[in-house]
Amino acid sequence: MGEAETRRAVERLFQALKERNVELFHAQFHEDSIIEFPQSGERIAGGENRRAVYRTFPGRPSVTRIVADGDLAVVEAKVDYGDAADWRAVFIYELCDGKIARATCYWAQPFEPAEGRAEWVERIDG
Repeated sequence: MGEAETRRAVERLFQALKERNVELFHAQFHEDSIIEFPQSGERIAGGENRRAVYRTFPGRPSVTRIVADGDLAVVEAKVDYGDAADWRAVFIYELCDGKIARATCYWAQPFEPAEGRAEWVERIDG
């Protein structure tokens, strides 16, 4: 699978989340896919569990960058949960035959920079 096909599959996934199109979202995954959240130590194994977890997913991701190569894609996104929380996320997708076989998801909230490095860094709008 090439970069363009991988990119399209991931773009469809995020479009489905944005539109709350549950069928399109789940169609991007293999039925036996694995999704891991390393920070919380959670693993979602298989389609039945994935559908149950994402049935109530409140977030609306906004993709800021996609890097794809072969069957691998890395996505950076901002996620709006509709409350005051401001989240950034990195998603690593491994595809097989055009569908997601494995996803690893990292979540973080922005924080104030350390004063000790202020003279050597530029502030960016993240």
